[in-house]
Amino acid sequence: MIFRKKYQEVSIKELGELPHAARAQALMEMMPWIEDITGKTVVIKYGGAAMVQEDLREAVVNDLIMLKLMGANPVIVHGGGPAITEMMGRMDIPVRWENGQRVTDDATMEVAKMTLVGKVNQELVRAINSHGAIAVGLNGADARIIQASQLDPILGRVGKVDQVDTRLIEDLIKADYIPVIATVGYGDDGDFNINADTAAGEIAAALGAQKIVFMTDVDGLYTDFSDKSTLVLRMALQEAVELAESGTLSKGMIPKIGACVTALSAGVQKAHIINGTILHSLVLEIFTDDGVGTLIVRSLEDSVDPTFVEAPVSNFAAKLESPFQNARGGAVL
Repeated sequence: MIFRKKYQEVSIKELGELPHAARAQALMEMMPWIEDITGKTVVIKYGGAAMVQEDLREAVVNDLIMLKLMGANPVIVHGGGPAITEMMGRMDIPVRWENGQRVTDDATMEVAKMTLVGKVNQELVRAINSHGAIAVGLNGADARIIQASQLDPILGRVGKVDQVDTRLIEDLIKADYIPVIATVGYGDDGDFNINADTAAGEIAAALGAQKIVFMTDVDGLYTDFSDKSTLVLRMALQEAVELAESGTLSKGMIPKIGACVTALSAGVQKAHIINGTILHSLVLEIFTDDGVGTLIVRSLEDSVDPTFVEAPVSNFAAKLESPFQNARGGAVL
């Protein structure tokens, strides 16, 4: 496990005063990372303040467009817990919790669908489509993308993911659209509300994505949240498994680490946990050597796994070799 050093703040004025060679070097740093994602699927779990603050959402949308222009295939997965709570308050529907999870009776499920599918999803799709006709809104019930069943009778219509059918998502990717998926799951006896972190991990695993990125409101994974020096820069899958089993994770981080373990165990190469309140954190994490968050890889010693089957790459990228090494250790795939 490698811990992150404190960030060094640099002003825009200082950046503008950098010599031409230094600015060119900063751009050239992106080259291996562009190769890392071109032609490949990147699943992004979108949440936190970046969903509700206009400037942050605009930055995320611009980052998504940049990813697409660089040849990546972004797939967005989102929840919307705060929006559901707000809507329930407007409708005078009481909110109940059990073990940190919302009890979802039939009335709450209707509010969840109305909010996630009809409001949050469409707002995000509209924001992306301000750049062109490129985003398509979906939910897990569409073409039975997310097939689910009841997680716990006490929680009502809170679901667990039984299966992910990727055919519609893959069709949209092939047609150069950005799928935007609200985490409502399809069940034989009705719809289910699915934890967005969990759903993102399952979708990334089923798609054979190259990366999964979790956008949060903290700088990454802390082994001890009260001690800011424990912010992790890079860790291995086995370390994440041990941390998940330790019982020391914060409540909000438990499903994220669980989803990272699900995705990486299924062959996804890298998982990232980043702070969505940092403007353009998505491209900073993906296209720079140091990144801005926590990177979890399948193996800390060597991120190249010969058993991993990569997603298809573009014709040009497929001809490239990967001699580059990066600051986080291991060869760039």
